[in-house]
Amino acid sequence: MIGIGILAAVLILVFLWVMGSYNGLVKYKVQSENAWADIDVQLKRRHDLVPNLVETVKGYAGHEKQTLESVIAARNQAVSAKGPAAQAEAEGMLSGALRQLFALSEAYPQLRAVESFSDLQQKLNGLEETIQNARRYYNAVVRDFNTKIEQFPSNIIAGMFKFKEREFFELKDEAERAVPKVSFQTPSA
Repeated sequence: MIGIGILAAVLILVFLWVMGSYNGLVKYKVQSENAWADIDVQLKRRHDLVPNLVETVKGYAGHEKQTLESVIAARNQAVSAKGPAAQAEAEGMLSGALRQLFALSEAYPQLRAVESFSDLQQKLNGLEETIQNARRYYNAVVRDFNTKIEQFPSNIIAGMFKFKEREFFELKDEAERAVPKVSFQTPSA
């Protein structure tokens, strides 16, 4: 009789441990999905600003067709990218194309004076900061989730219920990490 009680207690403890481990993994999975959704929203806002920015520049530097086309192509690739790794690569290309676009403003003083260009540039800079903060949060949640999947004994539960590690949202090189900068100061004579 005592043996059955001990066996029942052990089974209850094992069940509670499995339930707790499973629920912890689900919590991190849901948090990482939520964090990715936050990044996705901010990236969509960024992608929506790009055509307006290109149209504004086109009015003042329309003959810079190659630069404008590269920005639109990078934006379209970023919009269609799937998953954190592909999205990070596409966003890096878009950042590079935007840097080229902003470099044009240095050659066109009349563009620098346009209020809508300045407003779009400020919105984009604000979004870049928001995206960076969202990326940090997402990567922290993914780190915790991936760590829990690999740690013993929760790795047993993760394997049983087929929890898979998540990808980090990482930019490849330092040039991609830089926020596009624009100087609206006119050169002194």
